Amino acid sequence: MNRVLITLIAGAFAVSLGACNKAEDPAEVQADVANAEAQATENVAEAQADVNQNVMEGQEETALAKAEGEHKIAMERCESLSGADQKACKDEADARLDAAKAAADLPGPS
Repeated sequence: MNRVLITLIAGAFAVSLGACNKAEDPAEVQADVANAEAQATENVAEAQADVNQNVMEGQEETALAKAEGEHKIAMERCESLSGADQKACKDEADARLDAAKAAADLPGPS
């Protein structure tokens, strides 16, 4: 019984190996190639979209970091003023930061 089972398994394995090297119908090959090309094109487009998104996000982060740095500098410079002048200076610095964040489509300062 065991020997028969082993023989059947070996035979099935041999048949499956023989089928692996069998040439496909040219129309089927052409359809498979077209499908593979379409999938490859779609994958490349998705990868390019991801790269573009990452570049845009990086530019927004850079712009935000620059705006926040300029805001800190402006706020420190405002410290040399007093009273209403200092408040106006800080309000102007906050407004510039808000404008920079709006341009980058980011939330304003708290």
